[in-house]
Amino acid sequence: MNSSFDFQPRTRIVYGADKIDELGHLASELGARRALVVSDPGIMKAGHTARGVAALSEAGIETHCFSEVHENPSTNDVNEGVRVAQRHEPEIIIGLGGGSAMDCAKGINFIYSNGGEMKDYWGVGKALREMLPMIAIPTTAGTGSETQSFALISDSDTHEKMACGDKKASFRVAILDPQLTVTQPPMVTALTGIDAIAHTLETFVTTRRNPASLAFSREAWRLLAGNFARVLDDPSDLEARGGMQLGASFAGLAIENSMLGATHALANPLTAEYGTVHGQAIGVMLPHVIRFNGQHVGEMYRDLLEVSTGIPGCPGPAKGYEALAEFVSNLVSKAGLAGKLTECGVEEAKLPQLAADATKQWTGQFNPRILSEAEMLDLYRQAF
Repeated sequence: MNSSFDFQPRTRIVYGADKIDELGHLASELGARRALVVSDPGIMKAGHTARGVAALSEAGIETHCFSEVHENPSTNDVNEGVRVAQRHEPEIIIGLGGGSAMDCAKGINFIYSNGGEMKDYWGVGKALREMLPMIAIPTTAGTGSETQSFALISDSDTHEKMACGDKKASFRVAILDPQLTVTQPPMVTALTGIDAIAHTLETFVTTRRNPASLAFSREAWRLLAGNFARVLDDPSDLEARGGMQLGASFAGLAIENSMLGATHALANPLTAEYGTVHGQAIGVMLPHVIRFNGQHVGEMYRDLLEVSTGIPGCPGPAKGYEALAEFVSNLVSKAGLAGKLTECGVEEAKLPQLAADATKQWTGQFNPRILSEAEMLDLYRQAF
């Protein structure tokens, strides 16, 4: 375990039902009188964006919206949002929606505050100037973007995902209102939930793990493993929804302090090449990565299973990593997601190229077992 770390908690977390109604008050505390709300058409249709705008208006804050964010936000999305920001000159940016809206809000802030283009911020710490304060209001329980300083933006030309990170891009406030997640379509609940679970399982064993990240990973796992099946069975279960939202947020804090691993490295080429939705790509690959890593960090997986002892369906620590992989596979199936690459339209002939692309992914370097291109290919074949 990496014993040295630099834990910089920059995001205030405000949790509870109807907390979205405090948005105007929280934005005022940050000194803002003009806001840009970044959202997407689905969230607009659900009425959440209008509710956020109403809260801002009640506080006397002039508000403008950019609501054309697409899934897996691209440089085109960011550039369109920057144009809106330049027209209205906001003093605060609100990311209201799923991970796409929050990542796009960060991307807009990078360019609006610092100039240039998105690829200039690919990597860590590339922003030279201060950025506008931001507030996140996640309407899904998955990415944990609200507690991370990274924006994941796809290059519109190459479709390559760029991880652009800077502590200045952290949200000042994250409003976690579980009521906002009840309106999610079942498939969104499934996809984001599996992604959040992957975050706990990857952050717990990365080479960058440390006492701070492990604390968040453990609690995130307890919350997510115990509530995901409940939410799938009863989408109106607000207590379970809250557990999922807190778990996803804590998993985001774990990522911020430990990074991710091979599952995300294997998933990203599937999205770039086939347009496979991120959560689906994660669901296919995660059980195989658990088995691969378990040969090296099996004791750590048993430690994590100790935390979830007593949760229905979750194996005890004595069962080990094979049982953990099977538990995750069962959750993927229960969520209605594909369990094989063939079900995602992946062609066997493309596997070598996918493996080559996976080895270039940044997160792979933090995996507890370094994977060669041949091992990446073998994991794809196991999932085929």
